[in-house]
Amino acid sequence: MLQTPLCFETVNLYFQDESRFGLFTRNGKALTALGVKPICAFHQVFKSLYLFGAFSPVNGDSFLLEMPFCNADSFQLYLDEFSKQNPNEFKIIVLDNGAFHKAKALKIPDNIAFIFLPPYSPELNPAENMWARFKRSFTNKLFKTLDEVSDFIGEFTKKLTPQSIQTTCAFEYAVSGINWTK
Repeated sequence: MLQTPLCFETVNLYFQDESRFGLFTRNGKALTALGVKPICAFHQVFKSLYLFGAFSPVNGDSFLLEMPFCNADSFQLYLDEFSKQNPNEFKIIVLDNGAFHKAKALKIPDNIAFIFLPPYSPELNPAENMWARFKRSFTNKLFKTLDEVSDFIGEFTKKLTPQSIQTTCAFEYAVSGINWTK
């Protein structure tokens, strides 16, 4: 029997997305003298891992899971694990229209519901802003192994606070006019 949000202690809104992190050095801006091009070590290897993440602009909660692939099987595993975090919370997840988000084989847990963004509108997803924060810290760094990339992600994730997530993800359209108190 399908449960309804009324059967849960709390309801929360999350914005979900995936991002790729790899060994290919991501060049970016750096502070240098006027007219001097920034120099950094460069690594051109095309091995990657994927970070699946959901971020709540309501209370700053998040759920991140590192995966080797970005496909329906990985997304299913992500959903299964996410549903176990605070299982008495009904999670409304806003996400893009990635093909694997709509795979027929997906079994959406009872405490999760999807809302899809309009096609081709990443600017409406606050999770993109979280990836921008990750990627800015990832810029101009040389990683020789995927374990080093994983360590970087772990360290950066530890620095996230509910306040920083709320500040980054609190798009006006997502949080205005909603009473999220118990």
